[in-house]
Amino acid sequence: MPRPRPPHLQRQVSRHGKSVWYVRIGKGPRIRIRSEFGTAEFDAEYQAALAGKPRPKKGAAAAGTLAWLIERYRDGSDWTGLSLATRRQRENIFKQVIATAGGTPYSQISQAAINAGRDRRRETPFQARHFLDSMRGLFAWAKQAGFVKTDPAAGVKYPTLKSGKGFPIWTEADVAAYEARWPLGTRQRVWLAVLLYTGFRRGDAVRFGRQHVRDGVATLRTQKTGTDVHIPLLQPLREALDAGPTADLAFICGTNGKPMTKESFGNAFRDAGVNKSAHGLRKIGATRAADNGATVAQLNAIFGWTGSKMSSLYTENADRKKLAGDAINKLIFGDKTATSIPSPKGQVRAAKRK
Repeated sequence: MPRPRPPHLQRQVSRHGKSVWYVRIGKGPRIRIRSEFGTAEFDAEYQAALAGKPRPKKGAAAAGTLAWLIERYRDGSDWTGLSLATRRQRENIFKQVIATAGGTPYSQISQAAINAGRDRRRETPFQARHFLDSMRGLFAWAKQAGFVKTDPAAGVKYPTLKSGKGFPIWTEADVAAYEARWPLGTRQRVWLAVLLYTGFRRGDAVRFGRQHVRDGVATLRTQKTGTDVHIPLLQPLREALDAGPTADLAFICGTNGKPMTKESFGNAFRDAGVNKSAHGLRKIGATRAADNGATVAQLNAIFGWTGSKMSSLYTENADRKKLAGDAINKLIFGDKTATSIPSPKGQVRAAKRK
C-alpha cells in the first residue's frame, strides 16, 4: 500500500503537467514548496511551513541531518557555556565532520561510525581525543533534548596515547641552552619567562599583560577552563619583563612590537631555539613544582586545572622518584651498611661541612 501523504500537504498539477506541492493548514494561505519531492530539502521546507517559519536559505543544512543537528547544538546553552578556546577547538572538528558526513541523517550515526571517526585520526591521538570530546558533547546534548534515544558516542573509548606521541617535555638542559641563546633584553627571553614562571597555556600567555598585574600578583581567567588563577610574579619573570621588549597590552610580542595570536606565537616559539612546543615548557614547570613538593591543590591553583587527574600525574611521579631514592638500598640483600650515592645537592652540603 502507498504511504499516506503527510498532513496538510497538497499536490496540484500545472497546465504543463508538472506537480506542484503546497502546505495549507485549514483555510490558511497556501505555502509552496519549491524543492524536489522526496528530498531532504523538500522535508526541510515542509517542516518550516508547518511551523510558520521562513523557507530555509539555500545551502542551509537539511532538517534531520548531522549538519542540522550541529547547528541546533550551537544555538543552545550547552555550547555557549563552553570556553571560547574549547568552542574553537570543537568548531574545527565539526567543520571536518560536516564536510564528510554532514548530509547523513543523525539518526543513522552509530557507535561504529564514531569509532571509525576516531580511528581515522589514530595517527594524531590528540585530534582523535578532541574528535571524541566533540561528538560526546553533541550527542549528550541531543539525547537530553530528545533528538536521539541513545548516545552513540557514550561507549567509545579514548585512544591510547603511545609513548612519545605527546608534547615532548623540556629538560633543564633545554632551558639552559635557550637562556644562553636569548639573554635578557630579547623578546624570546620574555616568551620563555612568561611561560615557565606562570604556567599559562599559549592562549592565556599571549593575553597576559600589565593590566592583569596588581601588587605583584597576576590574575587571569583561563580560556580553557574559565578558572581564575592568581600568580605572584617571581624574580626571574620580573627581570625579563623589565628588560623587555613587550607590547602595550601584552607582554609577549612579535618583531613588530605588537601582540601575537596563539597560533603565530606557537610557531615562532618552536623556531626560537629548542624544537619543542610551548606546552612542553608548561610540563617542565609542573614537574619542577611537583619535585619541590607542590601538592595537588597547589598545582591546580598554579596551572588552572580542576579535579586531580592532571596534577596527580606530576605529584605521583615526584613521589616515585623520592620513594625510589629512599628504597634503593633495599636492592642490596643483607648489606646493612650500604648507603646510596648522595644527590648533587647533598654532595655540596657534605663538602661545605668538611
